[in-house]
Amino acid sequence: MKFRNLALVAALAAAVGAPAQAQTEIQWWHSMDGALNDWVNDLAKQFNASQSEYKVVPTYKGEYDQSMAAGIAAFRAGNAPDIMQVFEVGTATMMYSKGAVKPVAEVMKEGGQKFDPKAYIPAVAGYYTAPNGQLMSLPFNSSTTVFYYNKDAFKSAGLDPEKAPTTWPEVVSVAAKLKASGSACPFTTSWMTWAQLESFSTWHNVSYASKNNGFGGLDARLEFNSPLHVRHFENLANMSKQGLFVYKGRASKAVTSFTTGECAMFVGSSGSYASIQRDSKFKFAESTLPYYPDVPGAPQNTIVGGASLWVMAGKSAEHYKGVAAFFNFLSSPQVQAESHQRTGYLPITTAAYELTEKSGFYKKNPGTDVAVNQMIRKTTDKSRGVRLGNFVQIRAILDEETEQIWIGKKTAKEALDDAVKRGNEQLAKFQAANK
Repeated sequence: MKFRNLALVAALAAAVGAPAQAQTEIQWWHSMDGALNDWVNDLAKQFNASQSEYKVVPTYKGEYDQSMAAGIAAFRAGNAPDIMQVFEVGTATMMYSKGAVKPVAEVMKEGGQKFDPKAYIPAVAGYYTAPNGQLMSLPFNSSTTVFYYNKDAFKSAGLDPEKAPTTWPEVVSVAAKLKASGSACPFTTSWMTWAQLESFSTWHNVSYASKNNGFGGLDARLEFNSPLHVRHFENLANMSKQGLFVYKGRASKAVTSFTTGECAMFVGSSGSYASIQRDSKFKFAESTLPYYPDVPGAPQNTIVGGASLWVMAGKSAEHYKGVAAFFNFLSSPQVQAESHQRTGYLPITTAAYELTEKSGFYKKNPGTDVAVNQMIRKTTDKSRGVRLGNFVQIRAILDEETEQIWIGKKTAKEALDDAVKRGNEQLAKFQAANK
């Protein structure tokens, strides 16, 4: 008995003294703030709790353009993260960054995880697929542009709170009634270039750029100064002069203008749903993007926004195995369905969409299926999406030029013509650098 006790003590002492199996840390840089930062942290916690080999460490690195710049700088310095979240306009740049990334299909195969690109919604997966058919990054927080409106403000203005304007002429009419009822900001938009040029183009089935919006080659050139594009921005300029449209700034700055109740109608990302639901003190609804009813083929489909997860090159096999395990977790129908319902981002797999529909979520939350329905329509060469080199710079140019319209320094045509000229210079630079 005494021997047994001594042996047990010795065994316990050895167990306590033995070093614990070190977890492999997977660094994940992202751009999710507010309610979405909570979501990202929860995903990492769930994965970390599900196994003991790997620990995913999410780190917020600023807005999309800031985090992308930080990631590229870190790669050049030799200390890039394992996973980098990159917004959709950075896709072409990442695809042509030779030696900087490891295709997600390769990571999953080497990590021993089952991976079927066909499981993802075609309009989403297609955007992140290289010309050779290889899926380069993992679709993650895929969004699209939708229309939100304040139902309480509609009711106060004598409007039907259950009926959103579906055409641009209706938006103007409704905005006038909202202003007459006292609204200081009847309509606003976030992500001006994405919502009012990129998605606007695909929604109306008109070309944003040549070569199938860049999918057909690096020699694509911009075409968003067509008569329809000019007409739309002239319309927005007139609304601005009348106080029906109020410009609230670049990127997602306009979101708070809606959640605080200042602006009654708002075009923005379906991914803003989580913040709007959390922060709004009024009843709101989600609807489809407005369109011009006299344009043949409209409405067509909107395009993917948000971001995908890129795996950086130069990591160890163990790190890639951990990344593959994490990506497998993120792609599971249950996790995807819960993320979609929580955030408003698209369910990136068909299975997640079907699971959400079966749960009755869309019936309980009318309008939450708008983003999916806008995206799953059959695409055309003009509506598949926009994938261009130096796209981040092109968007910045467009922000600069269109801002000249709102302050009355340029006409819509002048601003869009100048944006095309300056943007094409960026495309030519990218083409020359990637021959």
